[in-house]
Amino acid sequence: MKNKFLKTLRVLLVEDEEKLSSLLKNAIGDSFYKFSVAANGQEGLELFEKLRPDIIITDIMMPKKTGLEMAKEIRAVDTHIPIIILSAFSETQKFLDAIDVGVVKYFIKPFDPDELLEYMESLESVLSERSLQLCEEFVYNRAKKSLYKKQRYVALTKKEKDFLSLLIEKYDEEIFVVSDALIKERLWNEIVSDERLRTFVRRFREKTSKELVKNVKGEGYQIMTA
Repeated sequence: MKNKFLKTLRVLLVEDEEKLSSLLKNAIGDSFYKFSVAANGQEGLELFEKLRPDIIITDIMMPKKTGLEMAKEIRAVDTHIPIIILSAFSETQKFLDAIDVGVVKYFIKPFDPDELLEYMESLESVLSERSLQLCEEFVYNRAKKSLYKKQRYVALTKKEKDFLSLLIEKYDEEIFVVSDALIKERLWNEIVSDERLRTFVRRFREKTSKELVKNVKGEGYQIMTA
């Protein structure tokens, strides 16, 4: 039976050896929500920016951009995403370079795909910190600032994403009720009426759930967690 945790993850494999990338995709790809493949470091960087995966698996030596060069650029954007190296190199310097860019695991080729899968299962506690379990089976991914319902992406407008992000930002700061005034200030660059804010929140609830955001009368709004 497939691991339910793995089925929530988006994985990006960056590997220029087509045979190996096909082998891995066929061997373990179905274990994940999405398993994408890039053929070099530059393509990997572009797919990272587009897909915002949860885990990256990469070779070191590739055309256009090496795996370590790509990892360094990704680290400048996301300091916590797990990056796993696959390499035929076992020299000490390669290990040290990988450590410098925050690689979490180094597999020497050839390796058993099941060992890779087992290691990725072990990342559950680390990756869970990137997500917040909300009520009614909603999950908010802090890294991607995205909302999911039963593992399915919930499409929100930019302002709706900003609203949700603000509620969760304050929740993380243990400020559980966010005032109307702060919401208006963060979401609009103009004077906004109470009615306009209420209409905005009502539409957000229609798109998600009436239970997801609670109105605390006279105080503001609160995100409801599981």
